[in-house]
Amino acid sequence: MSPSIWKRALLTTLLAIGLHGCACAGALPDSVNGQALPSLAPMLERVTPAVVNITTEGKQKIDESILNDPFFKRFFGDVQGERKIDGTGSGVIVHARHGHILTNFHVIEGAERITITLNDGRRFQARIIGADPKVDLAIIAIKAERLVAMRFGDSDRLKVGDFVVAIGNPYGIGQSVTSGIISALHRNPGIGEYENFIQTDASINLGNSGGALVNLRGELIGINTAILGGHSGGNIGIGFAIPVNTAAGIIDQIVRFGQVERGLLGIEVSDVDAQIATNSRLPANTGALVERVFPSSAAERAGLQAGDVILQVNDAEIKAASDVKSLIGSVRAGTLLKIVYLRSGQTYTAQARIGQVGPTGNTANSQRPFWENN
Repeated sequence: MSPSIWKRALLTTLLAIGLHGCACAGALPDSVNGQALPSLAPMLERVTPAVVNITTEGKQKIDESILNDPFFKRFFGDVQGERKIDGTGSGVIVHARHGHILTNFHVIEGAERITITLNDGRRFQARIIGADPKVDLAIIAIKAERLVAMRFGDSDRLKVGDFVVAIGNPYGIGQSVTSGIISALHRNPGIGEYENFIQTDASINLGNSGGALVNLRGELIGINTAILGGHSGGNIGIGFAIPVNTAAGIIDQIVRFGQVERGLLGIEVSDVDAQIATNSRLPANTGALVERVFPSSAAERAGLQAGDVILQVNDAEIKAASDVKSLIGSVRAGTLLKIVYLRSGQTYTAQARIGQVGPTGNTANSQRPFWENN
């Protein structure tokens, strides 16, 4: 067969396959073997009213070195030291009666005016209850009726491969929904001081910050926070969310006290490497190795020593060093912790009352209502 005849035969075959595929695609069945095709619609109808769009207005100081630059003055003249900024983001209603909305701190940072648009189109001005910049979370509040709060899931039970849905306001175009899976857990991409991110390939873009990452039961499991991508801000399938169990401790402190008083255990930890895991007969991705115990610290008083492997903190399993830092960083100073650790092949339990690092965040609320579970 000559090359030209072979090419024509291949083209004819491809066209036939393509036409056949188009015919199939245009007539998807409503059911398979008597079972209706699965849909996320019923779950989304319940949870999307709990996700809000956020727009902010504020001012940002301009670097004085730029203002005094002769080249800058030549083209722009004398310019004031501030410029107006606008921003968009997302948030999640976590308490309907109090109108509390959870979002990222960077969404409302520097905002002088915060406008909330609900799923039903209603708009409200929000006030800041408090924030924790180190974890990049904030609580804002609106006065509104008929709000729907989102139920919390358990982010400690997540597994790589679980299906998830991201809900938010990408590029300010309005509420959008994307789906994907959990790609990894305990991620530390180097974008914050306290990191223990959920990684997902559900599409997250600019404006999704502060939005919800939910499981297929419609439970909140994370707050969409950042993406790894190019300068355009587009999604390349690597997004990060703050686990809801981490957020819960921060929410409690902000709502109760208007600020976060971060605890200090007094240890340095690292991930357990393969050699130590083998010697200690530990499964992979288990525990955090104590590298150093600081003198006169809560850890020293509890009897912890360098070389110990922390397995649990307050019944939460420790799988990486970041888990310890995240857990300690989300509980208030003075909290009594139960720590399960491994030493020389034996398991021990200790109690440590953590010290205070210092308050972070601010409050615009003098009443400081107590947190209530939904």
